Amino acid sequence: QVQLVESGGGLVQAGDSLRLSCVASGRSFTNANMGWFRLASGKEHEFVAAISWSGRGDYADSVKGRFTISRDNAKNSVYLQMNSLKPEDTAVYYCAADFAVRLSLHRDDYAYWGQGTQVTVSS
Repeated sequence: QVQLVESGGGLVQAGDSLRLSCVASGRSFTNANMGWFRLASGKEHEFVAAISWSGRGDYADSVKGRFTISRDNAKNSVYLQMNSLKPEDTAVYYCAADFAVRLSLHRDDYAYWGQGTQVTVSS
């Protein structure tokens, strides 16, 4: 059974940093594209960042220059380093995976999802 488990969320102040982790299990994710999405209260799911199986990253404009996505295939893990956090980054952050050839920024293209981790940024 495939599972994605996120961790690392919490309550921080504006300007602080957090590092989210996502560990995959149930199969090898070496050839998977991995993504981070977020869901803020009253809003729709929003793409945050994604990294291809080859290591190419892509970011939402709202987080470019502040967030960095990375992966460790040996640990079946993907990370999201979030710096200079803003109150508008407050959301539940979800890790997702898919095995398509092309890296997608669209939620519907991801077949596997974690349960989410809450990030709250106070002003």
